[in-house]
Amino acid sequence: MEKLLLSLVIISVFVATGEAQSKSFLINCGTNSSINVDGRRWVGDLVADNNLTVSSSGIAASTDSSIFGPLYKTARFFTDGLNYTFEGIQGNYFVRLHFCPFSFENYNVNESSFDVVANGLKLVTEFNVPGEISHKNLRLQSSGSNSSSFFLIKEYILPINMDVLVIEFFPKKGSLGFINAVEIVPVVNKLFTDPVSKVSGNGASLNLSGRGIETMYRLNVGGPEIKSREDLDLWRTWEVDSSYMITADAGLEIRNSSNITYASMNDSSVAPLLVYESARTMSNTEVLEKRFNMSWKFEVDPDFDYWIRLHFCEVVYGMANQRIFRIYINNRTASNNFDVFVQAGGMNRAYHQDYIDVVSSKTKTLWIQLGPETAAGASGTDALLNGLEIFKLSRNANLAYIETYDSTGNSAGNSKTKILWVGIGAGGASVVILAVLISFIFCYCRGQRKKLTDTKSNNPSGWRPFFLHGSITNSTANAKGAAGSQNPYASMASTRVGKWFTLAEIRAATNNFDESLVIGVGGFGKVYKGAIEDGTPAAIKRANPQSEQGLTEFETEIEMLSKLRHRHLVSMIGFCDEQNEMILVYEYMANGTLRSHLFGSDLPPLTWKQRLVACIGAARGLHYLHTGAERGIIHRDVKTTNILLDENFVAKMSDFGLSKNGPALDHTHVSTAVKGSFGYLDPEYFRRQQLTEKSDVYSFGVVLFEVICARPVINPSLPKDEVNLAEWAMGWQRQRSLETIIDPHLKGNYSADSLKKFGEIAEKCLADEGKNRPTMGEVLWHLEYVLQLHQAWMCSNNGENSSSFSQALEGLEEGEAERKNVQARGILESDIISGSQ
Repeated sequence: MEKLLLSLVIISVFVATGEAQSKSFLINCGTNSSINVDGRRWVGDLVADNNLTVSSSGIAASTDSSIFGPLYKTARFFTDGLNYTFEGIQGNYFVRLHFCPFSFENYNVNESSFDVVANGLKLVTEFNVPGEISHKNLRLQSSGSNSSSFFLIKEYILPINMDVLVIEFFPKKGSLGFINAVEIVPVVNKLFTDPVSKVSGNGASLNLSGRGIETMYRLNVGGPEIKSREDLDLWRTWEVDSSYMITADAGLEIRNSSNITYASMNDSSVAPLLVYESARTMSNTEVLEKRFNMSWKFEVDPDFDYWIRLHFCEVVYGMANQRIFRIYINNRTASNNFDVFVQAGGMNRAYHQDYIDVVSSKTKTLWIQLGPETAAGASGTDALLNGLEIFKLSRNANLAYIETYDSTGNSAGNSKTKILWVGIGAGGASVVILAVLISFIFCYCRGQRKKLTDTKSNNPSGWRPFFLHGSITNSTANAKGAAGSQNPYASMASTRVGKWFTLAEIRAATNNFDESLVIGVGGFGKVYKGAIEDGTPAAIKRANPQSEQGLTEFETEIEMLSKLRHRHLVSMIGFCDEQNEMILVYEYMANGTLRSHLFGSDLPPLTWKQRLVACIGAARGLHYLHTGAERGIIHRDVKTTNILLDENFVAKMSDFGLSKNGPALDHTHVSTAVKGSFGYLDPEYFRRQQLTEKSDVYSFGVVLFEVICARPVINPSLPKDEVNLAEWAMGWQRQRSLETIIDPHLKGNYSADSLKKFGEIAEKCLADEGKNRPTMGEVLWHLEYVLQLHQAWMCSNNGENSSSFSQALEGLEEGEAERKNVQARGILESDIISGSQ
């Protein structure tokens, strides 16, 4: 009630002052009668003395269908130009055009295409309402929302300086247009003030004077939809935000019914107080890495300027420096060290922040991301947002962008297309259509199942033939075909990726896939320890055909291993593709994963020397990946379980199922969906979805801290500030007190100088921005220096010199000699592979 009274007082003040902007126009098109909707009276466009002049063109249309609201039961159809002229209007106004397609006589709304111009400002061009509605519903459904609608409202904020507003409608030749309602509401107070600084604009700003504005998005973040009748000042609708979030679970919804007030009385019309009573904060902050963000993604029109307005209200903390975070817009930092309490001047104070961003002609998306300020010492480690608005600014008297959609709501490019609009019929007709659709899907699925069964009976393998990966040479294939062999999987056949095993050989090697021989399980299936041919031990990875994700990673691993050979990469011995099986055979790594020697098992702990040697070996493998091929290869899943140790504790990188080729020479990154292991993910990659070699460097930095602390990277059972290893260890490293949290097994058995240098390397790897991180080559050089420091310390203290360490060090020296030789001679990785066969 207090909010309602406040809004009424504000409205009455403007009425009392007699400002020109106090006049609203609510026009119900295509009728000579008036209706009341939500307490507002909408006057028919044919009613006399309604301060509106309508050109003679156009036909009044109506429908009796009960599925349409009272405002959308009438419309004005036109095949020639139509003008609406409003007299005695001046200032800044919201102009809302309401569209709701329905069938009328012989007019086909599916083929509607028209332009709209207001006082010389083009609002839309080649506009097709059914296509726009279909596309909006498709987008909402694809994001998990059940929302859909039969109507569309286009909202604009227009400066009117001529004491008159003329809205003109122009149908394309041979087409038609329609309009259901026109709503014109004065903008009370100064809703938009300029100049506003551009994102990353070094203080530059845009002059907004006289520019038209289109509302693209208006969201009540973390709360329910706010209906127009609940926003009494300006009658705006605020959508829910969940359908726009990349990961809805990344933001926790919170509510607060406290007595919220505006930070400034001038802000009383910026948003209703309902917006500030709900918010999103980072969810599960005890588990999530503090560098991860809440992310919203929006479709926008390219080559326009956009005004982004963020609404904030601190409803939890009652003092400053408790929640400090960063704001990113289109992957650029818009604000650092943002403290809502400080900006708003207290708790429960409604506040907004504006930004301007320029979207290029090659971009059709706009990202808004919020994440904690990791450098700040805030008690609260998450971010907060209450509301969000995105406005498009006109350029050269134009707000229009041509984008047409097909019948499913998908983009059909900029060319004019006919959009098939599923007619909105009576309830009975809808049921019939739905029944026919279900029957069709059922029959289609039965046919596809039968077809798949027939295919499998003719081709036992449920996988794609292995030769599709280009791994088998033509000579091998031709020789096999010429021989007319009845067994296409002859064990003597070989390819660049190794021996071609028969399934019988694999079964013999694994004792018919004995469960007692399982040494690992992943999304692809199981890994068995086996013995091939002369008893040589091998790791045999058997993929699960039912795992689609595993199949994709499996095929990626085949592609990568077919061109990778290095002492510090696990090599593939061969494969089997027979009887609906896809199996890879690797060299056996006797000492398992690096993690198993750090924690979680009864294995003896590694010495400081052995840990350094393992890190150097893994770094050598990664350095080869990044530099050995023309474009380099990014591993994308660097972690201690993917670093394996052989019988001499020589470390080798494994599991290339998520690996990606590096960027081309003229690119700085690879744009791809975020994949990897939680706790090791590069926050910059997570935030921007831009993968670089520095993403591997970040993950390797986490590995370094894991090696020295011997604990999981994420442990929810620990106190809040210790849950995340990277954050916890970085805090001690910045204090130069890393020895405080070192693995107790290492106490007294390491060189203080080597530990200090080791911590500095890890710290550099975990830099927030990739450009500030070292390359893997630089990391490798520093780790070798750490080993030298420790060896010098051992000599001075008569430390032991175990044979296993000597063998591992010999392996490192051989690998380094190979790397230097390749770099000096410029040998491609294909030359190394062919020479190693």
